[in-house]
Amino acid sequence: MRKFSKALGILGIAGTLLVACNNKGNESTTAGAGTSGEGTVELSDLNIAYINTDSVINNYQYFKDKSSEISEKGKRYESELSNRAKGFEQEVANFQQSAQNMTPNQSRAKQEDLMKKERNLVTYRDNLMQELSADEANLYNEVYDKIQEFLKGYAEENNLEMILSYTRGGGVWYAHDALDVTTSVTKGLNDAYSSSSKDTSSTTDTTSAE
Repeated sequence: MRKFSKALGILGIAGTLLVACNNKGNESTTAGAGTSGEGTVELSDLNIAYINTDSVINNYQYFKDKSSEISEKGKRYESELSNRAKGFEQEVANFQQSAQNMTPNQSRAKQEDLMKKERNLVTYRDNLMQELSADEANLYNEVYDKIQEFLKGYAEENNLEMILSYTRGGGVWYAHDALDVTTSVTKGLNDAYSSSSKDTSSTTDTTSAE
């Protein structure tokens, strides 16, 4: 029986985060060479940076903490499922040993009962796997939302019109290292998360004291 822990590996999800800020009314970026004028922004005037999305996510402490929680949950489910499976296997073994002493009707009834239990066990396993998969999907959605929200403020603070996502096989094939803000963004995310965690802990302690 497949172990849940094997299904809990961190997924290398490739995505593109695009943050556009400092909107300039109806101004548009024109890719055509030599095209400039009122209401347009020259490509050379854009302040652009990029992040290595996989690196940011995998080093984001919030993601690591929540992934660890899902992993622990998976281990608990694995243990529960294993215990149920062992109980079922023992029941099957007992039936095989005592079947010769049963009447045909008793034997048939017991077989039907075991088949029903087996179906229930499979359904239970599938439900657990679906729940864990949903937890993982929800976590990635939360992480992307948090990163995108952080990047909006980061772009404003650093006067950036655009922050691109670099992932292997993605849309960005090359970018100069000077444009890489992965380390800075990761640090900012972790600092914000650490501060939020401390505030939450402080509030909890105050409430408990009361």
